[in-house]
Formats: sequence, structure tokens, C-alpha cells
Amino acid sequence: MEFAVGVSGSVIAVLFVFLLAGLARRVLGVPVGWPRAVVLGFVVAGATSSLLVIILERAGLVSGTRLLVDPGVVSLIGILAIAWMFVLGLAGLVILEVVLPTGSVPGPVALLNRWRRQRRRARRYTKIVAIAARHGLGRFVRAGARLGRSSEPAMADTAVALRRAFEDAGVAFVKLGQMLSTRRDLLPPALVNELTKLQEQVQPAPWSEIEPAITTALGRPIDEVFRSIEEVPLASASVGQVHQARLLDGREVVVKVQRPSVLKQTTSDLDIILQLARRLDRVTAWGRSIGILGLAEGFAASLREELDYTVELDNTRAVAATLADDDLIKVPETYPELCGPTLLVMAKLDGASVTAAADLLAGFTEEQRAELATEIFGEVLRQIMVHGVFHADLHPGNILIRPDRTVGLLDFGSVGRLDSPARTALGLLLAAIDRNDPIAATDALIELLGRPEGLDQRGVERAIGELLVRYRGGAGSRGSAGMFASLFKVVLEHQFTVPAQVAAAFRAIGALEGTLGLINPGFDLLGAAKERGADVLRSAMRPEDVRQQLEGQLAGWMPMLQRLPQRLNKITEDLEKGQFGIRVRALADERDRAFLTGIARQVMTTILAAATTIGAIMLMTSDTGPMLTPTLPLYAFLGYALLFVGFVLGLRVLVRMFFRSSRE
Repeated sequence: MEFAVGVSGSVIAVLFVFLLAGLARRVLGVPVGWPRAVVLGFVVAGATSSLLVIILERAGLVSGTRLLVDPGVVSLIGILAIAWMFVLGLAGLVILEVVLPTGSVPGPVALLNRWRRQRRRARRYTKIVAIAARHGLGRFVRAGARLGRSSEPAMADTAVALRRAFEDAGVAFVKLGQMLSTRRDLLPPALVNELTKLQEQVQPAPWSEIEPAITTALGRPIDEVFRSIEEVPLASASVGQVHQARLLDGREVVVKVQRPSVLKQTTSDLDIILQLARRLDRVTAWGRSIGILGLAEGFAASLREELDYTVELDNTRAVAATLADDDLIKVPETYPELCGPTLLVMAKLDGASVTAAADLLAGFTEEQRAELATEIFGEVLRQIMVHGVFHADLHPGNILIRPDRTVGLLDFGSVGRLDSPARTALGLLLAAIDRNDPIAATDALIELLGRPEGLDQRGVERAIGELLVRYRGGAGSRGSAGMFASLFKVVLEHQFTVPAQVAAAFRAIGALEGTLGLINPGFDLLGAAKERGADVLRSAMRPEDVRQQLEGQLAGWMPMLQRLPQRLNKITEDLEKGQFGIRVRALADERDRAFLTGIARQVMTTILAAATTIGAIMLMTSDTGPMLTPTLPLYAFLGYALLFVGFVLGLRVLVRMFFRSSRE
């Protein structure tokens, strides 16, 4: 019996604690964390009994276990005392919420996991910093560091040290260096030229590691899918390697498999790269000047996609769809039923990469090489301008030259996509450059990139006009790359923000220029753009497509056009009668109404808190009125009760104010 009573008392106590916790959250009106609210409930419940006895004894209302006044009066005073203990606990909760907002302190499990991650990160971070220091790069991560106007030999030495540091640091840093090598608009030429030497050809993983990875990705034994597979890879990169194989039906394929543990290592390194970027953005002028945090975040998102081969599979099929009717560029057929996040199976394309095709290209005439380079550029430009889906990483290793003078594309981990407005704006920009029209080029540039705040449009027109005059007679001494590099300089000087999809298009063109230069030395990108751009623009704006677009828009306008005469007649009649007016509905947006409603509630709550507090003080200081007990006036009791209400309302205002500011 005693055990049952004890259990019942414990259950009631726990229910009372959670009742107090829920009541605290409800009274404050914000989602205060349950753990701290429950702690408040335990404190109030534990202090209630002892403090209540002390209050009643000091007020002369009880003596031992004997009541000295009416039980109803004792109950009222007890309830008021409990309420004030509760509100004092609420005050402590508000102070805790201000100092440590809900969610700022993780739970024990989260703390343990974070400690493990930070320990692993610290070891890797120490190793990366040691690599940077060993190559003499430590000075660039100190507070206030600048790239400065270093001499050309000094910048060349720095570039070599940076390349070697990236090579020593591993997969993610090699990929980072390759990405930075495409940003001639942000980095000095010496750095860009050196980073382009970063290669992913690394020592292949042994077959004893690769075979289990392929089996796991397939979900079945290898011999159930492949008749044979070469243990020695065709190519080996930092993320994966490619093996030649033959399916059971005899078709030749290549198997691209991700190296074991590369995902875990790369994810850890990306965390460190983002951490370094935040530090460099915070403490160095050169980091802020090139927008290093944005670069790191964009790179991290791109590399995470590259590590998922299902994304590459979708990219391959998307690009193949744009080239279905193309006789020049071939995309390997894929086998989706055999592919997965770490495995990609594709048909094998014959040919040699541009970097290894010197002997094959030597058999082409100069005219054939020039025609091949121009045709490749025209087809890539068509992908960008007409289809909006394009290969964004056309470096020499990703383009195969075939003996029949056709081309194969490889490695679709990086594919860009341009929406219709961006394609139109880019086409107008190229057309304006072709016509030497700086005004139209400026308008197209603003449409493509968006208008920065406080833009000096006339200044942009003059800068672009100077570029067009400089390159009107040809590519200039720096080659066609000079035109685009100068255009990027104008973009940066006038604080334009280049969207990721547009940057991908320019990156694809920039990488392609170097590749085509190997096929046809002296290839003029600007001249090819003028030669092929008009045909591509005509393809992008075919009369039937324009007609269909206009018909679609007209169909959407038809209801409005049908009602237009009636509405014009109504407006004319109202003007004649002097009854024409304009009615504007204020606060039509629900967010505006919610904002003003929140402010109104806060103001009303503040006014009520102030009014009840003032009223409570007036009642508590009153010398007249009946007595509730021999020592306690009734008005003073009511004053304490009213002050309780004012105190709760004031806490509610404060906690909502701090809760909102901590999340903005």
C-alpha cells in the first residue's frame, strides 16, 4: 500500500512538473526548449512546499499545523505565493534564453559527435597547415595578408608553391586548384597558368581494393555482369579510375569506379576548405577581394555533385539528347541499370584525347584542323545558346579525337544549364559585340547578370565601347582570351555578380579555347564566335519558334484583350462624369499584415504590462481599504496579484523581442 502511494505521488509530481513546463512555454509565447522548461518545473515544484510554509509562518497565518485565519484566505495567499515563485522561475528562464538561446547548446549525443568530428578535423587541419607552411604559404593566411603587387618572378614562385601544396594535400585540393585555374577574372595570370598544370593522373588503386568496390556497387558478383574486365585501368584520377570491360553479350564498355574511402576523405577536406575560406574572408584583404567564401561554397557544391555518379549519369544523358542529330560530336551510351552513386558503365569510344592525339592530328591537313576546331566550337556554342545544356569542363583530357575526324566527349561530372532568359541575353550580348554596339552590349550584360545597386550605366557603356574599338580589327596581341578577360574586368569593376550558370558558360568557353588551341594552333575564339554566332542565333530564334512563343503569349492575353474595349469604355464614362478614382489596397501581402500584427500585439502587451504594473503599485501603496488578515490589506493583496500579471506580460514582451533578434 505504501509503495502504491509512493508511486502515485511520484507520478503526480512528474505530471505537475511537466504541467509547469508546458505552462511556462505557453505563458512566454515562444518555443523555449523543453529541457530547460522541465528544469524550471522541477525547481518550482521542489521549492513550492518549503517556501510556502515559510511565507505563511512569517505572515502570521499559520502556527505549526494550526491555521490562524480563514482557510480560504490561506488558500488565496498560497496560490499567489506559488504564482510568484513560478514567475520568478520564468524570469530565470528569460535570462537563460537571452544568454543561451534555445538550440545554441547541443545535446549530449550531438556534443559527442561534434567532439569526434572536431578531433578528426583538427588532425587533418594540422596536416594541411603543415603542408602550406612547408611550401612557404603560411604568410598568406595571417591576419591582414595581401597578395600585393609582387614582382613577376615572386608571383611565379608563389604559384609553383601553391600548385605543389595542392598536389600534396590530396583530392579535394587538386580539384580546388583546377577550379581556380579557370578563374582568370579573379586571379593573377601567373597563378592561373601554374594551376592549369595540376593533373589528376595518380597511382591507381590496387585491384584488390577496386574489385570489392565494383561488387558492392553492382550488388552482385562481377562475373554475373561482365564477361571480362581489365585489372589494369585505362586511366586513374584522384576520385576514380576507369577499367575496360566486356559485357556478357560481347559489347565493349568502360567502367568508372570511385576509389574506396574517397567520399569520406573528400567530405572532411571540404569541411576544412570551407573553414579556411571563412578565416581568409574574415582576416585577409585578398580573400575578401576575390570573394573566396563564395568560391569555396560553389566549389563544395560542385564537388559533392561530382562525387555522386548518378548525377554524372543524368548529365551524360542530358547532353546526349542535345547531340542526338549531331554527326560531329559523340557521347558514349550509358547503361543505367548497371550504374549507381559510385559506379558508371558506358560504351567505349575509340580515339585519343587531345593531349595524346599529336600523332593523329599530324595526319590532318592544316585546313582540316582549322575546320575541326571551328566545328567543335560551333556545336558547343549551339549547346549553350540553343539547348541550354552543355559540357562545362572541356579540357583536353575530356575530348577524344577519332580517326574519322569526329569527336567524343568524356566525363560529364560538370554540366552547365542555362535557362531561356539567360540564353537570350547571352545571344544578344554576342550579337551586340559582333555589331560593335556598346549600348546594346551593355543592355544585354545587365539583362544577363542583373543590375547592381548604384550602377554607372554610362561608365559601363564607355568601357565596353573601348573594348570593341580595341578588338575591332582582330583578336589583339593577347589573343581572343584578351577580349573576354577585359570584359570580365569591366564586370568586376562595376560590381556585377556573375550567376553560377552564367559563370559555367564562360568557364566552358574558356576551357574550350585552350583545347582548341591544341587542335589548331592560333585558333581565334573571337573570330570563330563572329563566324558561327550568327548561325547559332538564327537557330535559337527560328521563325517557327518565335511564332509559337508569340502565339502562346497571345493566347494568354486573349481574355484581357476581349475585356479591354469594355474597360476602356467604363474608364471614359467615369472620366466624363467626374467619378474616376483609383483604389489601392494597402497591406495586401500576408507577410506585411503579419508583421504589423506582430508589432501591434507587442505594443498592446507592453501597454498592458505598464498599466497593470502602475495599477499594482497604486494598490500596494494604498493606506485605505478593508483588511484581508490582521496584517495584510486587501488592496495590497490585489496589488501583488496585479503585479504578477504585469510581470508576466513584461517577460513575454522581453522574451519575444530577444527570441526574434537571435534568429534574424
